[in-house]
Amino acid sequence: MATVAKSDYFTKEQEQTARFAKAMGHPVRIAILQLLNSQNCCFHGDMAEELPIAKSTLSQHLNELKDAGLIQGNVAPPTAKYCINKENWNLAKKLLNEVLK
Repeated sequence: MATVAKSDYFTKEQEQTARFAKAMGHPVRIAILQLLNSQNCCFHGDMAEELPIAKSTLSQHLNELKDAGLIQGNVAPPTAKYCINKENWNLAKKLLNEVLK
C-alpha cells in the first residue's frame, strides 16, 4: 500500500487560498492592503506615518505580504515603494470568494 503525503490531499487552489489567508491573518496586514489598494503605490516611510507600529514591525508585515505575492515592492535604499500585485490580488479575491460563498 502506497503512502500518500498530506499535501496530495489538497488542490493547488486550496493551498494558494490558505497562503493568501495566512498572509492576511493580522489586522496590520489588512490595514496595509487597504492602504495600498486605495492608491497606486506607497512608500514605506509614508505607511509608517499612517500606521501605529514601529518601522521594523511594518517591514516584517510587508515581507509577509510580499512573500505571499499579494504586494510587490521596489526597494532601492534609502526608499522602499510598495503596491498591490494586481494579478495575485484578483486571484486572492476569486479564491476567497469561492470559499466564502
